[in-house]
Amino acid sequence: MTDQVSAPESEIPDDIPGDIPGKPTSASRTTLSHIMTHNDTNLLGTVHGGVIMKLVDDAAGAVAGRHSGGPAVTASMDEMAFLEPVRVGDLVHVKAQVNWTGRTSMEVGVRVLAERWNESTPPTQVGSAYLVFAAVDANGTPRPVPPVIPEKERDKRRYQEAQIRRTHRLARRRAIRELREKRAAEGYED
Repeated sequence: MTDQVSAPESEIPDDIPGDIPGKPTSASRTTLSHIMTHNDTNLLGTVHGGVIMKLVDDAAGAVAGRHSGGPAVTASMDEMAFLEPVRVGDLVHVKAQVNWTGRTSMEVGVRVLAERWNESTPPTQVGSAYLVFAAVDANGTPRPVPPVIPEKERDKRRYQEAQIRRTHRLARRRAIRELREKRAAEGYED
């Protein structure tokens, strides 16, 4: 189970430490599988998006904890995409891996696949998400994480894409903060 991090990602310095040995992408990669039941459905009779999001956060949290070697908390979830509905009786596989690391934070990429529990057809991708986790110590203070070492070409591509997403997250956060400061200076209350 993961909790929200107290410090925003922009306040956490992310220069990669040189004294912590890196870990390959495969070292923390994991898959969480779960059969969907009637308890997981929404009013339309398909699996509730919140159930899928919890599985995504659980798998990503396990990967972040494995990679960082201790507790890691959810800082943000980006681009949660639901591509296909999930039905009762689907066996859902949530595949997660660390795509990128900074000094104390890491991006975890997640793919959600579903297949019928009693059929031998290949699974279909039904969702994807990117989550940012911060490694924390026992006091909840951010702590350094090992750099991730991309192993395959797809890992290298994911690393580069994660850097782009981080740049966009930080730019969006700065632009919103500047707009709010400007509106406050002009006397507007939000």
